[in-house]
Amino acid sequence: MKHKKLHEFESVISYQFKNMKLLIQSLTHSSYANENNLKKIENNERLEFLGDAVLEIVTSDYLYHKYPENLEGELTKLRASLVCEPTLATFAKEISLDKYILLGKGEDASGGRKRNSVLSDTVEALIGAIYLDGGIDEAKQFIEHTLLADIQSRQRFVDSKTQLQEYIQQFSDYPIEYRVMSEMGPDHDKHFDVHVYHDGVVIGQGSGRSKKGAEQSAAMDALLKIESK
Repeated sequence: MKHKKLHEFESVISYQFKNMKLLIQSLTHSSYANENNLKKIENNERLEFLGDAVLEIVTSDYLYHKYPENLEGELTKLRASLVCEPTLATFAKEISLDKYILLGKGEDASGGRKRNSVLSDTVEALIGAIYLDGGIDEAKQFIEHTLLADIQSRQRFVDSKTQLQEYIQQFSDYPIEYRVMSEMGPDHDKHFDVHVYHDGVVIGQGSGRSKKGAEQSAAMDALLKIESK
């Protein structure tokens, strides 16, 4: 990837890497590494593993102090809504992360650049890279100023299916229907694409590693489209 594009992305995320190799690795999907004969450790999966842990501890600490009256169960539910795949994928779209991910040709052709699982994994890898490059303080600042900046809107992912159902029932007797449009990948790494229909019309689309997750994502997509209108 050209340095100009990397610097462009640094401007988007408001963080400048000291070690540019970490940024490149965080954006390198396993499919790209395989096609270009890179070592397995050069893709972003190890950074994703690290970033997932950093995201969870930073989010837990933030919620613990922000909501001193909330009980453990409430904090757990809120944290789950902030670190789940649909939330991370939505954030990835907000920063146009799909433009910068290094994907293999096959993965790219099959829609991987827009797939929630790919986007959310890359966000976690990016957090892991920032942590290694700048330490926990930089990672914390990045997470709190981006992912945690709008908690109220992001926590809607907890149960968007219920919220969509309640909204539709206010003005319509037609049921909501979720349809699996495609199912790809081996059993240990499935990817589902789901459309949600109302009165025969597609009102939302989503993807995820499980049918339930894809349905939640589709419902959230429908809610966001409704809000925009």
